[in-house]
Amino acid sequence: MNTGIEIIGAESMGVRSLCCRVTLPDRRIVIDPGVALGYRRSGLLPHPFQVAVGRDVREKILQALRDATDVVFSHFHGDHVPLMEANPYQLAVRELPETFSRLRCWSKSGDGLSAGMQKRFDDLADLLGDRMEVAEGRSEGALTFSRSVPHGAAGGHMGTVMMTRIDMGCSIFVHASDIQLLDGPTVDRVIDWRRPLMW
Repeated sequence: MNTGIEIIGAESMGVRSLCCRVTLPDRRIVIDPGVALGYRRSGLLPHPFQVAVGRDVREKILQALRDATDVVFSHFHGDHVPLMEANPYQLAVRELPETFSRLRCWSKSGDGLSAGMQKRFDDLADLLGDRMEVAEGRSEGALTFSRSVPHGAAGGHMGTVMMTRIDMGCSIFVHASDIQLLDGPTVDRVIDWRRPLMW
């Protein structure tokens, strides 16, 4: 297969993730390699079925990372990135394949992050070194990245995310993680990205 899209995690069965793998003829791009479960909801641990689904998603993410060429981080919530201090239901940095630190990384910036998200950004920057590139507002080959857009409604307290557009030749794939379609200008950007970019 020369090109393809695989949805690895899709917010189902209580498993939080929106990890995707996009395959191009010369690249294998993994977006948002993270997974999480609600650790305690109403004083209860996750249901065993949720744990099993979460484990399956985590294994699929690790498999996708083993042969990836690029990784993208749209933002630094714990269900979108590997974590140094992961709970048993998240993806831990220690589980990552040896090849992870050699991937080309495209990242949302560390500007305006909460203390917890800043630590996650810093942990990944330490791990990846100069391979971690702030990508907001940039383009490189088939990849185009948005500037920061609201995580949900504008003015909310969830921070911002970076969207990714991938030109697959005969189609366009847009990863718009956690925008929730609540901000008009962000939705307009997604619609505009249907057309070829003119530079």
